[in-house]
Amino acid sequence: MLKPSRLLAGTARGSAAHKDLGGWPTKWTVAMSLDDDHPHAPLPSPSNSAPSPIPTELELSSSAMASSTVVGFVGLDELSLEIASLLVKSGFRLQGFEVTESSLMNGFLELGGVKCRSPMEAARGATFVIIMASVNELHEVLYGEEDVAKGLCKGSVIIFRSTLSPSHTQKIEKYLTEEVGDVAFVDAHIFRGVSEEMNGKIIIVASGRGRTNEKIQPFFSAISKKVYCCHNEIGAGSKIWAVNSLLEGIHLVASVEAIYLGVRAGLHPMVLYDIISNAAGSSWIFVDIIPKLLSADQLLTYYLNNLVKDTGLVMGMAKSITFPLPLLSVAHQHLIHDSSRKYGDDASAAPLKTWEQIYGVDIQDAANKKSYSPGQLADELIPTSKAVNKIGFVGLGAMGFGMAAHLLRSNFHVIAYDVYKPTLSRFAELGGTTGDSPLEVSKDVEVLIIMVANESQAENVLYGNDGSLSALPSGATIIVSSTVSPGFLIGLEQRLKDENKGFNLVDAPVSGGVKRAAEGTLTIMASGTDDALSSAGNVLSALSEKLYVIRGGCGAASSVKMVNQLLAGVHIAAAAEAMAFGARLGLKTRELFEIIMHAGGFSWMFGNRVPHMLENDYTPYSAVDIFVKDLGIVLNESSNLKIPLYLSSVAHQLFLSGSSSGWGRCDDAAVVKVYETLTGVRIEDKNPIISKVDMFKSLPPEWPGNPLEYLSSMECQNNSKVLVVLDDDPTGTQTVHDIEVLTEWNIEMLVEQFSKRPTCFFILTNSRSLTTEKAILLTKNICRNVEAAAEAVKGIDFTIVLRGDSTLRGHFPEEAYAVVSVLGEMDAWIICPFFLQGGRYTIDDIHYVADADRLVPAGETEFAKDAAFGYRSSNLREWVEEKTKGRIPANNVSSVSINLLRKGGPAAICEHLCNLQKGSICIVNAASERDISVFSAGMIQAEIKGKRFLCRTAASFVSARIGIEPRPPICPSDLGITKDTSGGLIIVGSYVPKTTKQVEALISQFGPKLKCVEVSVDKISMKSIQERDEEINHVANVASASLKSGKDTLVMTSRQLITGRSPEESLEINSKVSSALVAIVQQITTRPRYILAKGGITSSDIATKALEAKRAKVIGQALAGVPLWQLGPESHHPGVPYIVFPGNVGDNNAIADVVTSWARPSRSTKDILLNAEKGGYAVGAFNVYNLEGVEAVISAAEAENSPAILQVHPGALKHGGVPLVACCIAAADQARVPITVHFDHGSSKVEVLEELELGFDSVMVDGSHLPYEENVSYTKFITRLAHAKEMLVEAELGRLSGTEDDLTVEDYEARLTDVKQAQEFIDKTGINALAVCIGNVHGKYPASGPNLRLNLLKECIALGVRKFNVNTEVRSAYLDVLQKPHKDLVHLMASAKEAMKTVIAEKLHLFGSAGKA
Repeated sequence: MLKPSRLLAGTARGSAAHKDLGGWPTKWTVAMSLDDDHPHAPLPSPSNSAPSPIPTELELSSSAMASSTVVGFVGLDELSLEIASLLVKSGFRLQGFEVTESSLMNGFLELGGVKCRSPMEAARGATFVIIMASVNELHEVLYGEEDVAKGLCKGSVIIFRSTLSPSHTQKIEKYLTEEVGDVAFVDAHIFRGVSEEMNGKIIIVASGRGRTNEKIQPFFSAISKKVYCCHNEIGAGSKIWAVNSLLEGIHLVASVEAIYLGVRAGLHPMVLYDIISNAAGSSWIFVDIIPKLLSADQLLTYYLNNLVKDTGLVMGMAKSITFPLPLLSVAHQHLIHDSSRKYGDDASAAPLKTWEQIYGVDIQDAANKKSYSPGQLADELIPTSKAVNKIGFVGLGAMGFGMAAHLLRSNFHVIAYDVYKPTLSRFAELGGTTGDSPLEVSKDVEVLIIMVANESQAENVLYGNDGSLSALPSGATIIVSSTVSPGFLIGLEQRLKDENKGFNLVDAPVSGGVKRAAEGTLTIMASGTDDALSSAGNVLSALSEKLYVIRGGCGAASSVKMVNQLLAGVHIAAAAEAMAFGARLGLKTRELFEIIMHAGGFSWMFGNRVPHMLENDYTPYSAVDIFVKDLGIVLNESSNLKIPLYLSSVAHQLFLSGSSSGWGRCDDAAVVKVYETLTGVRIEDKNPIISKVDMFKSLPPEWPGNPLEYLSSMECQNNSKVLVVLDDDPTGTQTVHDIEVLTEWNIEMLVEQFSKRPTCFFILTNSRSLTTEKAILLTKNICRNVEAAAEAVKGIDFTIVLRGDSTLRGHFPEEAYAVVSVLGEMDAWIICPFFLQGGRYTIDDIHYVADADRLVPAGETEFAKDAAFGYRSSNLREWVEEKTKGRIPANNVSSVSINLLRKGGPAAICEHLCNLQKGSICIVNAASERDISVFSAGMIQAEIKGKRFLCRTAASFVSARIGIEPRPPICPSDLGITKDTSGGLIIVGSYVPKTTKQVEALISQFGPKLKCVEVSVDKISMKSIQERDEEINHVANVASASLKSGKDTLVMTSRQLITGRSPEESLEINSKVSSALVAIVQQITTRPRYILAKGGITSSDIATKALEAKRAKVIGQALAGVPLWQLGPESHHPGVPYIVFPGNVGDNNAIADVVTSWARPSRSTKDILLNAEKGGYAVGAFNVYNLEGVEAVISAAEAENSPAILQVHPGALKHGGVPLVACCIAAADQARVPITVHFDHGSSKVEVLEELELGFDSVMVDGSHLPYEENVSYTKFITRLAHAKEMLVEAELGRLSGTEDDLTVEDYEARLTDVKQAQEFIDKTGINALAVCIGNVHGKYPASGPNLRLNLLKECIALGVRKFNVNTEVRSAYLDVLQKPHKDLVHLMASAKEAMKTVIAEKLHLFGSAGKA
């Protein structure tokens, strides 16, 4: 907001001061002056829009040059004398010629200047020649007998300050350069800044060709710290001047309309001035001009006449490019009319007399009346106000909800009503009482606040069906805080009196926005009777930071609001017109905005709304339709008062045009779309999306040395400070391994940690989930404990790193200020958000987020729209300014360029850091991990020299700083994790679009293999406590059952993002969601195989609150940029791997990739047999017929830690059917050792085709009963189909005689495998395994038992046999049990299982597979 100064208001403003405003080009840099405070100040550079360091040699040569350099002045004004004074202080010698005789030359001579008799003489011998002349004076200066050209020296620089059209300026440049030859020409516009930062300081906007701007640098650096340089264009400066003149002209007329409307409405002009100067309707013109108007200052007429001329020139420029300026057109005609009237000999009285006739009021007479202080009246009111307990509140809109909530927090009993039911639910959750109608909330209340959209709604609240009035108790006070017309309130007050119930009415419009409403820091104007104000004083005080009591009864406060809205509306429309005009002129709109912020065309609305236009972001803070209504109120009152408001009427029409075009509900800055649509220009000025490949090709080669060798060396680590990383969520461990993380930070624990002499450790603060106030307190507490612990351990020093989001979200700069408040001022803050694994790069100070092969400026990504930590700027210098709310201007932020990193190396970085001014902020550009390593090495060298730094970085900086080499992602096998029967638990709370896409890909890829349980965010954050608890219990129960069944289970919040109406509300909703996820995990009874938490806040809360981990060790990464933790023994589920998955990392398949690698291994007969091949053992395939057989195989395999195969014979399938197969598959899935399901002896094509669809892992194609060629054909056909399903295929060549499972092979059909034929068979069919026939017969053993040569079996294994089928002995064991009596079927089943298990275990040892799982 504009902070007006009485000194500003009294400053004389002549013609020259307005002609000083400058132009703008296509490529600009900002330079700072060379002085003791800026030893490495930025120098304009054609190749880089950001400042770059000035070499020391240039400083010396600049100083040497100044002592012998002559500056010639051709034409003088007041600003020329200030420029001359600064040049003299820097050692320049001066000579000058005054075109029009005045007293200015005397001042010039007093400064030590030499008077010249002609332009030629002033230019002779001068290195720099400043020309300041009006259009009428130019002929003598340029084309006279002793003109400038005749005195110019070779190599001199001409600085042209006149405000001509660009084409005229270019013609002059051409004439002088052709006439003289080797001279440089600079189009410079020099003016005094009016912003708080640059108040009264000189600002320069200059343009020149080639290396001209470098030649002029010593001159500019002597007179200004703020220099905007345009390269390779002449005449662009007058375009900036034109845009600024447009704004000044419109603002002047708007100020006149506003002050006269207010006075006609009964307001004292000085009271109005004092309030508006600090409100949203303020502008520099209003602050500067209104005191002159009220005091009849003669300078007002002088200024008015110059503004008529200037706005006329601007209108001509607009005509030449065919661009409509409706607001300026009306303002220009207004100014012509106001300045053209003559009233006797007193020319200065002309505008005042004219305005008196137009508006029907003597402004000086009104100003001379006794004034008062509205703030003082408020201070006097509050101590005498009546106590209020119960308040009715109607209208919980964006601001109304915040107001009502703040009253609750201020211990008022508030009962509220709104037509939107979800809002009522939210209010009830805060502890408020709700009603179903205005009537219901009005019973027994002392005060009723009405905060609705318009007069019609206010009328309906009081007098409609179920209206408040019938229920309000006698003597109640009604506060109308809606923006309504003064006439409505005056009429309402009379109607309430007619009720004869002693009702009080307070007119109390509010201003300040949603955030300030919730904080109770609104600006409120209040008017009414003394009794009414006394009844409402405590309530209004609770809601406001600034309370103004306006005299004049009901309607007076709304009159002040009306005047403010007139100015605010006109200023928004004027900003739109100015920016659109600038765009048509070819100006770079973002830089145009920056210059106007320091110039006389500034208004509060310009500064607040133009960024919306530049970002093309019209998220409504105040809608177009609001100003359709508010300016409608203004024009209504002007009609009632019979005063014309020409400019306000045109502004109203612009908003109406915007509304009728469909932009009514967009932010009011969308009025610029009227100009964009009409003229085809675009105001938007975002950093472009660029090709990643092209950008990287344009960068210089990396620094050749490898700093990691130094960073990981003992020498470096012995000299380095311990890196203490305060991680605002757990994802900061993305790039490290073998590093500890603390989730508690008491001094004892920190002393223990420091005593280990670590290079680094993390403290998980999770502060990103907290409010700013809580984050500050937390950071201070941690820093105090860290400092105390470090002092307790001998020889420990440390550096604090605030590890934050690589997409710039988090509590910056608040946490940094908190650190400094405890540990003291640092030499510099280091900002380094580079993060390779996440695709975050900083190049030319622009921070980018990689999207495939594109680099997207961070401010254009979804991360910048974060409800709690959103931002607009992609340029980190501007981001710092944005986040510090202008306290640290962008041009005060230093940076380490990629050029410096890659060409200068660590030594250059050390020098750069050592030369920074104490307390600086320094941005680190980086496009590779080598860049970060180079910076880290240089930073350590600077620390060794005694420098202290506070770092706000992403994850990559930490690993580089401590010299950690990257490792490949970790898999379960790396940790020795065996097959577990339970599923993995995946918790997703992150709402960024990237996460939603990743979850969609996960569900799509896993399908029914993944159990998805959705948590209703509406129920857990917006509904009653009972509904919340029911949802939590339901999700926990379903997830527990799913995990127990062995399924990987996804517990995710519903994907529709629910946000609050303010960042604080959004954080509150996030907190409720996170606490619900914590409760769900706490209630899950099954121990998961692993836990994956997606999102920073989610992963922190799950680790610290749900699992109660106090410390953890970072083992490594599950995926690039995805940390894998081992939780401490005190945690729930110790030993369960904990995967911390950031919300902003990875492509769409990233979660699916991690879940795939961490999922239970899929059943694969091929893998089992390949492992047997590697291990030199065989695997038993056991025929099963029922549940007992299946359980016997699984139980034996698990007991012996052996793989095994469940084998289903066609005979068994005939009787057991699909349920038998399903039983086998389920048992295999639940087993803790590798088990697969195999279909044996598929001899029928029809039969095998059916079995391929049942879920078997492998199949035996038995064509041995067919002739050889038919066997090949049949086997090849089935093999192709089975391989398409990733099934292993076994085939048979040869037949054994005998009977098995009712399948009989006669002796005459039996034949052994032909060894020579076997290889050909394998080649032709493509099978994976071959069952060979080498002897023996199928069937039962003789009564005497088998007489097997087991040594042959071992020889077979040695020769490569990897699968043995086992059936008869197992079946016999089962049948033997059946022969014995049992008391119960269950006992029989158990005995049968144990008998079979014994046989199976024996075979597992025989085959050598025991202990090999």
